[in-house]
Amino acid sequence: MERQNAWKTYDENSLNELEKLCKGYREFLDKGKTERECIKEIIKAVEEKGYINLADIIKEKKTVKAGDKIYNICMDKTVALFNIGTKPVEEGINILGAHIDSPRMDIKQNPLYEKGDFAYLDTHYYGGIKKYQWVTLPLAIHGVVVKKDGTVIDISVGEDKEDPVFGVTDLLIHLAGEQMEKKANKVIEGENLDILFGSIPLKDEEKDAVKKNVVKIINEKYGMDEEDFLSAELEVVPAGCARDAGIDRSMIMSYGQDDRVCAYTSLVAMLEIDKVEKTTCCLLTDKEEIGSVGATGMRSMFFENTVAEILNAMGDYNDIALRRCLAASRMLSSDVNAAYDPLFDSAFDKNNASYFGRGVVFCKFTGSRGKSGSNDANAEYMAAIRNIMDNNNICFQTAELGKVDVGGGGTIAYILSLYGMEVIDCGVAVLNMHAPWEVTSKADIYEAYKCYKAFLREA
Repeated sequence: MERQNAWKTYDENSLNELEKLCKGYREFLDKGKTERECIKEIIKAVEEKGYINLADIIKEKKTVKAGDKIYNICMDKTVALFNIGTKPVEEGINILGAHIDSPRMDIKQNPLYEKGDFAYLDTHYYGGIKKYQWVTLPLAIHGVVVKKDGTVIDISVGEDKEDPVFGVTDLLIHLAGEQMEKKANKVIEGENLDILFGSIPLKDEEKDAVKKNVVKIINEKYGMDEEDFLSAELEVVPAGCARDAGIDRSMIMSYGQDDRVCAYTSLVAMLEIDKVEKTTCCLLTDKEEIGSVGATGMRSMFFENTVAEILNAMGDYNDIALRRCLAASRMLSSDVNAAYDPLFDSAFDKNNASYFGRGVVFCKFTGSRGKSGSNDANAEYMAAIRNIMDNNNICFQTAELGKVDVGGGGTIAYILSLYGMEVIDCGVAVLNMHAPWEVTSKADIYEAYKCYKAFLREA
């Protein structure tokens, strides 16, 4: 039952393909540190492949037919791609579903304050993080500021070598005796994850002079006033680019690999599939890290509404056709799994853990402890997936998310399964998951891409 190491199976041609894929992936990570940035990169890529905006199809009352390639965006944070097949859509869709949001810190709506001659930005962390991992790191600020007249100002500070960076301070070890006695979840409090933003006072000002100088700088540079923070979405992320890791360059270290490693490989697989019998879909969503809530999360009606619009544009819409389509669909919930870490051996069941280099990971159920909150894929679907993998010589493994009572986690799988479709979690093993810098194996990235491509063709 032990799975082979994928590296042992590669010839020179496979290694060249692997490196090409991973180079594109690193570039995607660097350009897409937020959901909005990911969507911009995705739309560029799909339009080059001939995909048409669904909004234009609806506006111009165009007819959708087999061979058409369509995308639909929700609030610049979620996107659904469709390649229309020759079979009726009512017979189901092959879906790859991943998420493009990642743990981070968000700047609050009234964030700017001065204390001790420092200007700070107040933050609220997003998703599950170990707060102590986010201090003393160079950080960047990405996002948008929307002014009252509707003008959108794009912000990205901290990535260029000439940019300033930001950070959260920590207490020096010489004075940290009491701090070091605290539990890990209390060493750094959420309300102390505030960004050090400036320290020069504005001349001829006495009260809040540093804060006033900061306001002056952002007004001159970005044309924004302090009140414009009220309608801003600004995300604080690690500054710096994705890098090869290991002396053998076998891994990638980067921010945001949960779950952009699966989003990117799903996207590439989707764009490389041309004519299909069964309609294919790549669904890249927001808000998974906080429960898939909101208009751009998987729990919204966005996906269902999009399928309904496509059926309508094909002249085939009615409620029962929509229900049959969703129930007959098959999906890979493309999300990451916890890689076995020998330094934390006690957290893992070795026979049911995912290992670096052993290929894409299938997780029959996620959830926590007694499978709470899980989509538990049935045996028939798992057998069909195994058949596709073996027929295409894809290295894969199965795993759970750690030992039974140690913890757990969830994905978007259970949400899509509510339609009655077949769903299973399938992704890449990640070390340091949810940390500022996560690590993946290039071999696993390559096998995930091969897996997603085979699934779209044959599921």
